[in-house]
Amino acid sequence: MSRPPASLQTRLVAASAVLAVLVIGVFVALIVAVSAARTATNEEARSKNVTASALVLEKLVLDLETGLRGYVLTGNTDFLQPYTTAKGQLPDSRSNFVKLTRDEPRQRARAQRLLASIHQYLSEYVQPVLSLAKGRTLGAAQAATKVEGTFRIDQIQRDFKSFLATENILAANHKRSADAKSRHAIEVGIAGLAGSTILILLFGLYLARMIARPVREAADGASLLAAGDLSLRLSERGPGEVGELTRSFNEMAERLEGTRRELEEQNAQLRESERLKSDLVNTVSHELRTPLAGVLGFTKLLLTRDFDSETRRHYLGIVDAQARRLAELLDDFLDVRRIEEGRFERAQELVDMATLLREEAQLYSQQSPKHEVAVEIDGKALPVMGNPDRLRQVIGNLLSNAIKYSPQGGIVEISAKAGNGSVRVQVRDEGMGIPAGQQPQIFTKFFRGDAAASGITGTGLGLAVSRDIVESHGGRISFTSAEGEGTTFYVELPGANGRDGEQGTSPEQS
Repeated sequence: MSRPPASLQTRLVAASAVLAVLVIGVFVALIVAVSAARTATNEEARSKNVTASALVLEKLVLDLETGLRGYVLTGNTDFLQPYTTAKGQLPDSRSNFVKLTRDEPRQRARAQRLLASIHQYLSEYVQPVLSLAKGRTLGAAQAATKVEGTFRIDQIQRDFKSFLATENILAANHKRSADAKSRHAIEVGIAGLAGSTILILLFGLYLARMIARPVREAADGASLLAAGDLSLRLSERGPGEVGELTRSFNEMAERLEGTRRELEEQNAQLRESERLKSDLVNTVSHELRTPLAGVLGFTKLLLTRDFDSETRRHYLGIVDAQARRLAELLDDFLDVRRIEEGRFERAQELVDMATLLREEAQLYSQQSPKHEVAVEIDGKALPVMGNPDRLRQVIGNLLSNAIKYSPQGGIVEISAKAGNGSVRVQVRDEGMGIPAGQQPQIFTKFFRGDAAASGITGTGLGLAVSRDIVESHGGRISFTSAEGEGTTFYVELPGANGRDGEQGTSPEQS
């Protein structure tokens, strides 16, 4: 009989204990190395402080000599200011100097001799000379400063120089020791970290294989189950608790698989139906209201009142225009539905885009007296394979938009040319342009941007339908626009075998 696998808790406790021992050992070794490096660094810092203290003390002695010499030579007490200041700071400086040098035997002896020289300088030279100068015996004082003062100061400076040279050697030794111990500490740390990393990786691989992988598979399975993949089944291996978990998981997935799949399908259908209904209701309520109100209003007038023939004809013209607008809106809705259901008509006929563009330009040039529709097409034919009615719908929509979105009037240019096996159509206006923030959504169904606020009618379906028509013909539609500077739309369709000798590609071939 095989031995049951150890529990998850037992394995985790054992792994944690081993890692804890390892980490403690690494930290102990690192602390010892860092402590040694810190001691060496402190010695280096102390040596720097001794040097700084010696330089301060030397400066004070020189200030004493400078102030005394200036007073003796001039007899002016103002020159005693450096002497007075230095004399006040000298006791603290000597005390600090003694404190810093007491831990280094060799430098302590030199420091004591240096302080004795300074004391003798003060008691045997400075005080007598100062007394002579204050007693108005300036000649004797001046003679003493030239000979005795110079000799004593030179001796003290030599002592300072010897002391600082020795201290610099000690500082260099301390620095080398600190650097060596720092490198040792770094080496210990790197070795410890490398060893720890290797052992942790080994433990990690062991735990990943025996514990983490089964647990991860169970977690991933739970995520997939929550996402609707009820066909998933987990392997029932691993430590005791993990094996029990996976077996329970598989049983639960089997019970839920049948009912959950059916519910998801029903919910998806309901959500799609609700979305389409909401879009349709919003669009119909907004866009159909105006033309329907016009039809009903003028029809009621014609039925309830008598008008002369000219007025009646005018009102009937308005009713006819609004009814045609209603028909166009319904055609847009039907086109979107056909495209979504895959029932879009893609008849393959040879269509001359040059002729089609001229006809559409002539038709739309009569819509607005404020606009001029300019056509620029070379004399040769521009043949493509496609559905002529749908291609007319695309060009008509682009021309209609160019006129609507340039309410101040102007020129609407339509041009076309063939090249590289395709026919490229360009429609440019001088109108409002499309704001940069709205351009990514321009081909989205029902998106109209600021058109509604500007009083421009439409459903937001024309460009979406046009893109689907062009793409169903193997082509592509794009645009460039700048707000306030107009918009240019480009339609590129695969060319057919034409009289210009260029070879096109039909949708079946692309």
